[in-house]
Amino acid sequence: MSEVNVKRVKSSEIEFKDRLVSIQRVTKVTKGGRTFSFSAIVVVGNENGVVGYGLGKAKEVTAAIAKGIDDAKKNLIKVPVRNRTIPHEQLGKYSGALVFLKPASAGTGVIAGGAMRAVLESVGVHDVLAKSKGSSNPHSVVKATFDALSKMRDAHTIAQVRGVELDTVFNG
Repeated sequence: MSEVNVKRVKSSEIEFKDRLVSIQRVTKVTKGGRTFSFSAIVVVGNENGVVGYGLGKAKEVTAAIAKGIDDAKKNLIKVPVRNRTIPHEQLGKYSGALVFLKPASAGTGVIAGGAMRAVLESVGVHDVLAKSKGSSNPHSVVKATFDALSKMRDAHTIAQVRGVELDTVFNG
């Protein structure tokens, strides 16, 4: 398995937009009865290649979302976006979820469902074909999408790793 280079980004100097992917009411059963709380998964991004996800849990919905946003800003990654699409095809896997991302020509739009769409729009990808296989659990799909995006490499990175000129990467 190849080593993946994930670039971490500091959130202090970037303006983010947040998207709520999923919110669920969860129950803890005790001898005194049921205790209800909320779990929220949130994706934040600057729509220019930086994205992160977070999970927040609290007694109130707004507090859970706020905690999710704070957690997401701690887990940011940099994704290479070129011509409003991704640089190459990529598979991502987490638990039972498997996602497939494929670059698309200009004007195609984001062909993805639910949780994947929120992540891809937060990254700033406008043209992509995506397929989710296996589990449809939003937590797993978001993490599988992040797995695929973290494996993305642009041509400059590949040329640097190989120790060749940029033209050699494209011409063989």
